[in-house]
Amino acid sequence: MARQTYHHGDLRRAFLDAAVEVIGESGPGAMSLRELARRAGVSHAASQHHFGDKAGLLTAVACQGYELLADALGRAGDELLDVGVAYVDFAVTHRAHFEVMFQPSLYHADAPEVRAARERAGRALAGGLARMPSRRGPASPHAPVAAWSIVHGFATLWLAGALPEGLGDDPGAAARPVIELLFDRGDRGDRDGSGGGD
Repeated sequence: MARQTYHHGDLRRAFLDAAVEVIGESGPGAMSLRELARRAGVSHAASQHHFGDKAGLLTAVACQGYELLADALGRAGDELLDVGVAYVDFAVTHRAHFEVMFQPSLYHADAPEVRAARERAGRALAGGLARMPSRRGPASPHAPVAAWSIVHGFATLWLAGALPEGLGDDPGAAARPVIELLFDRGDRGDRDGSGGGD
C-alpha cells in the first residue's frame, strides 16, 4: 500500500485527528497506536516516535482539549450563564476530548503542557464564576464548585442520554434554564419570607 508523505507537524496532527475520531466512535479504550498508524498510512514506529505510547497520545488529546475549552470559555464573555452554556456546548461538540480530559488515569495528567492548558481553562471558567451574582451577601466559597458541578453534570448526563425527554436538540439552550437556577436562591428566599425585609 502506498504511504502518504507527511511533514513532521502534519503527521502529529494527523494522529491527533485520528485519535479524536476513534475516541468519538468507540471511546478511549478502543484506541490503539497501531490502529491510528494504519488509518494514517504510516508505520507503527512513526506513532511511537511522536507520542511514545497510548498514554502519551491521550496526553496530547487532553492538552488540546483544555486549550479548546479555554478558547470556548474565553469567547463566551463575562457572564456566568454564558460561560456555563459554552462549557456544555464544548462538551457536546468535542465529546472525545471531554471524555479524555476528565479521566486523568488515562494520560500523564502531571505533564507540564497539560497543567498549563488545564490552568488556562480553569482561569477562564473561574472568571465567569467570580461574577456569579449573589443577592444574599458574600458568595459562598462553595459556589464555584456548585456552578461547575451543575454545568459538568448537565453535560455528562446529556452525553449519556440520561436526561428527561422534551429538552429539545440544543444542549446549550436546554442547559440555560438549569444554570439560571443558581441565581434563584435569593428570589425564593424573598418570596417565602426568609430573605429578610421591612
